[in-house]
Amino acid sequence: MKNRLQLITLLAIMATGQLMAQKLFTLEELNFGGKNAAQFYPERWKLRWEGDKLVDADKKPASVIDCKTGNVVEGETVDLDANKRNRHEGELEYCKASGAVAFLRDNNLYVATADGTEHRLSSDGSREIVYGQSVHRDEFGIYKGTFWSPDGQQLAFYRMDQSMVADYPQVNTFEREATLAPDKYPMAGMTSHKVTVGIFSLQRARSQEPGAGCIYLDLGDPTDRYFTNIAWAPDGKTLYLYELNRDQNHTTLDAYDTTTGRKIKTLREERSDKYVEPLHPITFLPWDDTKFIYWSRKDGYRHLYLMDTDGKELGQLTSGKWEVKELVGFCPATKSAIIITKEAGDLQRNIYRLDLKTRKRILLDNGRGCHSAQLSADGRYLIDTWQEPDVPRACAVTDTKTGKQSLQRTAKDPWDGWYQPIFEQGTVLAADGQTTLYWRMVKPMDFDPSRKYPTVIYVYGGPHAHNVEASWHWGSRSWETYMAQKGYILFILDNRGSEDRGREFEQATFRHLGQEEMKDQMQGVAYLKTLPYVDADRLGVHGWSFGGFMTTSLMTRRVQSGRGRRPGHRLEVV
Repeated sequence: MKNRLQLITLLAIMATGQLMAQKLFTLEELNFGGKNAAQFYPERWKLRWEGDKLVDADKKPASVIDCKTGNVVEGETVDLDANKRNRHEGELEYCKASGAVAFLRDNNLYVATADGTEHRLSSDGSREIVYGQSVHRDEFGIYKGTFWSPDGQQLAFYRMDQSMVADYPQVNTFEREATLAPDKYPMAGMTSHKVTVGIFSLQRARSQEPGAGCIYLDLGDPTDRYFTNIAWAPDGKTLYLYELNRDQNHTTLDAYDTTTGRKIKTLREERSDKYVEPLHPITFLPWDDTKFIYWSRKDGYRHLYLMDTDGKELGQLTSGKWEVKELVGFCPATKSAIIITKEAGDLQRNIYRLDLKTRKRILLDNGRGCHSAQLSADGRYLIDTWQEPDVPRACAVTDTKTGKQSLQRTAKDPWDGWYQPIFEQGTVLAADGQTTLYWRMVKPMDFDPSRKYPTVIYVYGGPHAHNVEASWHWGSRSWETYMAQKGYILFILDNRGSEDRGREFEQATFRHLGQEEMKDQMQGVAYLKTLPYVDADRLGVHGWSFGGFMTTSLMTRRVQSGRGRRPGHRLEVV
């Protein structure tokens, strides 16, 4: 017995010494933008493409890298400063093909050509009449409001009339004294804005009169209609876009004549008893101007399909119970597309070469972790950058034809010598009793399974987002490390309704927001209560944005005060 106590004491002393040997983080060191925070981010490398040339901008002057060997090409450098240009005040979008730039001045839209000539596209711009900016509350994949044609001679743009939309009383808190800054925001069921699409042509702009060279698509009455995913035909003669009704259960892909603005045809339509959500514009094949790729979830998962400009379906390019995340680009030499998918695992993102003729996919990375890709102009090589749960960051240059890699680099652990919590990942079943849900747990570095720890559940839970993935530390946020330093366990669960798991998984919350998600989160709570080291009397919940809504929902609908207990007893999640 005496020897056992001595052993326990020795282990406790060793654990305490280990903890003291590790430097503790401050919030300034962990929070994005905080003092010294940058030194704790994994190393990044300034590798970029200048056309087909791989450039290492970490070197001064920037060096050209041989993609096959990963070695510096002796005597060849790139002056990146020569590619820099002065940005135009109010700039929205620059077109490299023509050197023209779209910009705003006093809420009106302008185009300046490479020689400095200015064309005024509108004259009624205001807070209520918005030009050239994102519309429809940034939904449906919209993130901007101007779209240059491939040759840079035409500009498609949004015009949004929101004069009929009620003001929401927001406050600007960035000033020394907060000021009223109302925002036009259509609440559910209330009057929404009206959007139209214009096209400006440099060739049609024969005068400097405002609006010269502009036409508008013949869309009809835009009331309660959404227009998104604008794409140009390679020859600039046709503009394609998706339209949705306000119920978002019906969408069409339509083609418009860019000279007259008239509708040419509807190429496809899709309906749903819940909702459809086009998020990507069509993409033409570089070697065939008559064929393009479109995205759809019509088989239950977001996949790629091929169609021609007559509207003829040419087949499904990808299929399976997983989602395509990104169409990176093409390799014309192999008639293939480079894509990023979830097929290697729900928590991963991996790079594949998709042969558009055979439909076969070839894995181009190590099959682990979360990868991103930058493709050379000719599509022959890509820069593969990735993380794994125990890999802060790594990169390599990959030959998209052979899969061979060069220039492999791995970042050092920027937290080496500092406080390192225990990061774990696992699964529970959703409230439906059959769907697998993924969780992340962060434990104090000196975790002792014989103790009981207060536990904080961090939640987001909304659509188009997830928290748990096979990146560094399983995607953990640095705030979780700070809390682990303070002796807390952190638990993070991705419920149904979050992204990347297919249509049924995401649409489980359709018209039940805050209900199905909470049921799944409570499955996580039930799991926590089975763990002997979790103090079930000290469970907290925290979240922001949709997670703030989830937090208040859990507090008001899933929490009881513990009646009959001593005064001041903590709320109990039940």
